[in-house]
Amino acid sequence: MPKDLIKRYLPDNDTIRTHKQLRCFGTLLGDPNLWHLNRRSVAGAFGVGLFMAFLPLPTQMIFAAAASIVLRVNLPLSVSLVWITNPLTMGPMFYGAYRLGAWLLGVERPDFGLNMNIETLLNHLSVIWQPMLLGSLICAVISALLGYYSIQSLWRLRVANHKRRRRAQRHRIKD
Repeated sequence: MPKDLIKRYLPDNDTIRTHKQLRCFGTLLGDPNLWHLNRRSVAGAFGVGLFMAFLPLPTQMIFAAAASIVLRVNLPLSVSLVWITNPLTMGPMFYGAYRLGAWLLGVERPDFGLNMNIETLLNHLSVIWQPMLLGSLICAVISALLGYYSIQSLWRLRVANHKRRRRAQRHRIKD
């Protein structure tokens, strides 16, 4: 069952409640809806986590936790999904978002040369921030919607298949 698979890999309530960055939410973390694994909660957590993963912010986990609390979706899952943006994936994700934003705004890319590093990036920040922000927001919205509706659909398919198997099993027992 998908619920068991998700539970196996998620941190428990106490780990999240005592996390140093999430302690600021205090008693809000006691809401049982933040810990339930149902279709609405898991799909919403995917939406929140994927949205926050595409935002170029240094505190994505805190924003994901805050959005989870406000929207009352599964907190551990949404905070965990933010880690899609990690040191290995961050460069390609944000570069792709920048390219999308530059294409939509009709902005030419600056020539970074072969020495792409933090200093070069900071020197060109005044040119790249608008396309990167636009591209990041578009990628965030699209990935959140795709994640939300994919989980909703997969969960419904799983429940429908389970019902179909139970019905078939009942018919075999009667025969």
